[in-house]
Amino acid sequence: QRVLVVGAETHSHALDLSTRGRTVATLFGDGAGAVLAVGAKRAATMGVSPGTLGPEVLASRSRFYPDTKRVMGWDIGDNGFKIVLAATVPTMVTAHIADDVDAFLTPLGLTRRDIQSWVCHPGGPKVLTAFEESLGLSRDDVALTWRSLQQVGNMSSSSVIFVLRDTILERRPAPGTLGLMLAMGPGFCSEQVLIRW
Repeated sequence: QRVLVVGAETHSHALDLSTRGRTVATLFGDGAGAVLAVGAKRAATMGVSPGTLGPEVLASRSRFYPDTKRVMGWDIGDNGFKIVLAATVPTMVTAHIADDVDAFLTPLGLTRRDIQSWVCHPGGPKVLTAFEESLGLSRDDVALTWRSLQQVGNMSSSSVIFVLRDTILERRPAPGTLGLMLAMGPGFCSEQVLIRW
């Protein structure tokens, strides 16, 4: 079958003119992205060159952290939307992401050393630094994520789709190698998708 996955975000609708609100707004941008996911048999009938297809999804994992309601999200009231964004987000990444990645990969018989490409959500400079330090990644491993953050900001759900697009078009990994897509989101949660190029 064919499945269209769409992420669309309009952070500008929630512009908070307080000093804190304006500061937080500098991290975010409006954007939309989509991925057309198809099974192998369907892809073969579409007449699309294998070199233009994205990676194969092998496994995924979601993790919601308890007692994190006020770490990230939205307050919705009479005056519209106000973002909830605690300064502890990078600390949450540092505290959990390495163990979460290992807990995802170990039952699959894999370690972080088996992952040759990283498609990360650009949550902000401190979040990206936490990814690098916690997972032992180099700046080059997440260079496209840094660039996406600099060019278009954090577009929430659509951000990782932009980084995936750039990876496919500009730094496509070698066929057969493994990659990991990572995102953090409200709740506070982490999302991981194991892919094969």
